[in-house]
Amino acid sequence: MASTVIVGGGIIGIATAYYLSEHQPGSSIHLVDSSATLFASASGYAGGFLAREWFHQDLASLGELSFDEHEKLAKEFNGREKWLYAKSVTVNYELPRSKPKDSTGQDWLRDGGSRADVVEERGEVKDRNSPPWLRRIKGDALSLVDNGEGTAVLDPLKLCQFLLERCRAAGVRIHNPAVVLSVGADCHDELSYVRIGYTDCSSETHIPATRILVCTGAWAPSVLESMFPGSSINIPVVPLAGHSLVVRNPADIGDTYHSVYTNMDDFSPEIYARPNGHIWLGGVNASLQLPPLATGAKPMDAPLEKLKNLARQIIRAEGDELERMWIYDKATGHGKDVMVAFM
Repeated sequence: MASTVIVGGGIIGIATAYYLSEHQPGSSIHLVDSSATLFASASGYAGGFLAREWFHQDLASLGELSFDEHEKLAKEFNGREKWLYAKSVTVNYELPRSKPKDSTGQDWLRDGGSRADVVEERGEVKDRNSPPWLRRIKGDALSLVDNGEGTAVLDPLKLCQFLLERCRAAGVRIHNPAVVLSVGADCHDELSYVRIGYTDCSSETHIPATRILVCTGAWAPSVLESMFPGSSINIPVVPLAGHSLVVRNPADIGDTYHSVYTNMDDFSPEIYARPNGHIWLGGVNASLQLPPLATGAKPMDAPLEKLKNLARQIIRAEGDELERMWIYDKATGHGKDVMVAFM
């Protein structure tokens, strides 16, 4: 019987375990993650924006498959309630005198451009397509990118937690915090086992393995080097740290949800309204050293202040509503959903 070890418990790892459990016994699937807290980086704190067609042609079919599978999963398990899945009207917002960045869309993230640059066709904005929470000013412009048929939003942390719950119910073995210490072969030089060590104690164990999947994102090069020391494996994965902020929407958002793309002088913000009345703001990247663990990432003050200023500028609010927008953790006094995540 096949036994699969999945290294990395983020959205890719947990989704792989979930779908694999439909084809082999859950008890034969082992998910290994080095962090004590799962989904502590982009898997839990990215914007959760989905698009059917916003991809380079090499990835277009995969993008469509992923979008349709998200919709199918949400319909089957009430994703609207459990992980805030909803179709989203997507618009491009141009401030007066702002100049869209020149980007082909393929490398928009690293170039500091807008994800919406890959969409060439724009439409006219009608009442339903104008976000009620967006602060409009004289001379600005709003264009329709998607009417809600091909874009959607969700809370990635809630989705990951749902998939984790389903995996555990199916019998998938979750090992964390744990790291792969070595990979072993049998007398025929074929993969036989994976030896893991739990980092919160001195315990080790051997897991029978006929397949290994490495789903560690930005950590893939270092993980593979530790698993296969001295190998010549070269994985062209470069980490990029992105800051994000979640605020409460001070106004009623109704039953239509909006995603807004825009361009500022030095970054291209992305703003997503979720069904629970929260608004996610992101788009500020930073050059940070990749920490050994996802839980080790620390937000920087300057990018977060930039996002707060963006919220003040672009979200319609009056008086002290501005200060009530911030989602605070009462224990620490810091933003509960202030986050730096590596992609």
